Amino acid sequence: MKNFFILCLLSLTACSSHQKKPINPVSEIELDAFMGDWYVLAHIPALIEKNAFNAVESYKYNEEKQEIETTFTFNHSDYNGPQKVYKPKGYVIPGTNNAVWGMQFIWPIKAQYIIAYIDEGYQNTIVARDKRDYLWFMSRKSDLSTEKKQWIFKKTEELGYDKDMLRFVPHAQ
Repeated sequence: MKNFFILCLLSLTACSSHQKKPINPVSEIELDAFMGDWYVLAHIPALIEKNAFNAVESYKYNEEKQEIETTFTFNHSDYNGPQKVYKPKGYVIPGTNNAVWGMQFIWPIKAQYIIAYIDEGYQNTIVARDKRDYLWFMSRKSDLSTEKKQWIFKKTEELGYDKDMLRFVPHAQ
């Protein structure tokens, strides 16, 4: 029995040592500045977006409902592939200065959505999750320079993700 207890204790210690630190959100998001269209340039994709081309995430704040109306559109498997449209609802988590949201694709499940980076001009952003399972790099422009790609790799690793899991989303120019 003593050996079983020690084995359980060691297993718990090993499991807890592999947990990653929570991702720090940005200090504050000005919702009006964040709303609008964002080109998804790179991601660690969810199942529905694995073959996305021309991916765009659009946000509109509905003050009356206190929700962020979201439209995610992309072409499936090709620049001219069938267009897919998803309309999840976003909800700002109170006390986070608008930097952490719940994103609801299916009721009642709300997925974590942490705004981990935003530049001063609200032109580039990174959305992450504590689980390190998904990540989205979005920009107001669809162009993706070599320098920006390198920066995305660097930021991905800084957030504790495996940069080799990144997929760069093709956009027709």
